Amino acid sequence: MEQFLAVAIAHFVSLLIPGVDFFLIARVALAGGWRNATGACLGIALANGAFIAAAFSGIALITRPPLLDAIQAVGGGFLVFMGIAFLRSPARIDLEHGPSAARGTWLRNLGLGLASGLLNPKNALFYVSLAAAVPGEPPLTLALYGAWMFGIVLAWDVLVAVMLGSRRALGRMRRALPWLGRGAGVFLLLFGAGMLLGSAMRALA
Repeated sequence: MEQFLAVAIAHFVSLLIPGVDFFLIARVALAGGWRNATGACLGIALANGAFIAAAFSGIALITRPPLLDAIQAVGGGFLVFMGIAFLRSPARIDLEHGPSAARGTWLRNLGLGLASGLLNPKNALFYVSLAAAVPGEPPLTLALYGAWMFGIVLAWDVLVAVMLGSRRALGRMRRALPWLGRGAGVFLLLFGAGMLLGSAMRALA
């Protein structure tokens, strides 16, 4: 029980630190409402679930430098693309008819969330480190750990989407939304550029 609490707390604390996934959910929720953002939430949770399953199954392939470098390069390009898209989108809100601008579709947001989660090598390394903290645990225990983490990721992301994408929140943030959208775009653009630069430097070393 103590081991589970330690792993659960470490995992939850990591969710509290805003990162790429948080800014993606925030942008989609503010531009398209929380229901539309649940697609991105599920995609991110599925990506985390894939890394959890791989790490707890003892698959060491995801920690090999060539694969991580490839993920980082592709992920960096994806984040740069998303950052530019966010910066170019006006993301205006029509409170009478609900958020519509730049909303996309639920399935499109599912794909964006899945790509965001899978193309972030930090997710893979984080779950590998958690798996290393519970060596020798039986498969059923590891499955319960994984199910708990998947559920917490999904629940937390949906909570963030609801808090930022409700009609009340949209009304309060109506004037600030363009600036928040640009801020998210700048963050993703710089983060992606940093990933590309790091990948290029390792390739040249």
